Amino acid sequence: MNKSLQHTRIDLARKGIITDEVKQVALDEGIGPEQLSQDIASGVSVISRNAFHDIKPLGIGRGLKTKINANIGTSRDKISLDDEMEKLDVLVKYGADAVMDLSTGGPIKDIRKLLLRKSPVAVGTVPIYEAVAKAAGERGSISRMSSDDLFTIIEEHAEQGVDFVTVHCGLTRKTIQTLREEGRILDIVSRGGAFLVEWMIYNDRENPLYEQYDRLLELARKYDLTLSLGDGARPGCLADATDRTQLDELLTLGELRDKAVEAGVQVIIEGPGHVPLNQVELNIKLQKEICKGAPFYVLGPLVTDIAMGYDHIAAAIGGAIAGAAGADFLCYVTPSEHIRLPNIEDVKEGVIASKIAAHAADIAKGVKGAIDIDIEMAKRRKALDWNGQIALSLNPDKVRQWRAEVPPTESHVCSMCGEFCAIKTVEEALRKR
Repeated sequence: MNKSLQHTRIDLARKGIITDEVKQVALDEGIGPEQLSQDIASGVSVISRNAFHDIKPLGIGRGLKTKINANIGTSRDKISLDDEMEKLDVLVKYGADAVMDLSTGGPIKDIRKLLLRKSPVAVGTVPIYEAVAKAAGERGSISRMSSDDLFTIIEEHAEQGVDFVTVHCGLTRKTIQTLREEGRILDIVSRGGAFLVEWMIYNDRENPLYEQYDRLLELARKYDLTLSLGDGARPGCLADATDRTQLDELLTLGELRDKAVEAGVQVIIEGPGHVPLNQVELNIKLQKEICKGAPFYVLGPLVTDIAMGYDHIAAAIGGAIAGAAGADFLCYVTPSEHIRLPNIEDVKEGVIASKIAAHAADIAKGVKGAIDIDIEMAKRRKALDWNGQIALSLNPDKVRQWRAEVPPTESHVCSMCGEFCAIKTVEEALRKR
């Protein structure tokens, strides 16, 4: 592809050209296409779709519905393409807006090709995972990966049609020095961040994604690839939240965001992580200020460190607060976070919990039409319309199964209240003169 002949979404928006793609996203979101185009031009919204990936475009950003992402992928210990494709089916069924392939084991490239072919939603990846796995397998060590190896893998992902990539460009040697001076309970918990820290220390060199950022931008322009600027120094426990190490990286990401938008490349900013409840809103406001309103993509955040087995709940609490405060994109967390590779049931529970958080945030933000389905649910509850309530629920199969267990004598009401159903009692009382 000739770079000089291609115009990115930002280029077109700056020229005042409103594309069919922008019109489609604006219609889906219930906003004006002119406003969306202006927001893309200024970098506060993005449409994530690779030029080579034929899917419905994904809008993320200001005034748009809060989106959710679900991670899947193999590890060296568990490799099953069938399982990963079933996870894809489940996450799509329960409402995920995007999927990220985090595979580190098995035929990584083949897994990604299959996912791109089958996924009806946007696909993201973390290219350094494959680059590191390849270096370790072929050269025996992560530290022997070259910067060219990493950029080659990034371009391969883009050529295959990946819609957005996580690149930990803000994790620099200065960040590592701040980390050493400040001290943390958990130093680096980001897998991609850890790989880069190891590479930088062993090679005594700067992060190639930071040092050669212009090269990355040129590559992204070629495919209109959305860059998700990763938070390699995100806090891995509450005690490390909002510290100098995290903020040092965030300041760098703000600078890199400006360069990307100026170059016509779409970016989103990734955020924490593990954050106390009282610091969640602060983190969102800091990011939005430092990164000039760029779309914010958060992992959770988890508001407690002790929810093992229930981390999807801890993340949903943090995600709802983050979304209400302005976060645009929530990465789900499954019940098996911190324990094992998620199975199919974990994926389902993670997506539903994240979907609840995103919807609650949209209601709080006043996103157009967000509360309409809740009003409809309330009406169907008043009418004791169980089929209607089941249809509107996030997991109709579960609700239908539970309703089937209700005794026939109470099939018209909730079996917890039975004949003392408040809705039924008041409805009958109000009919009396």
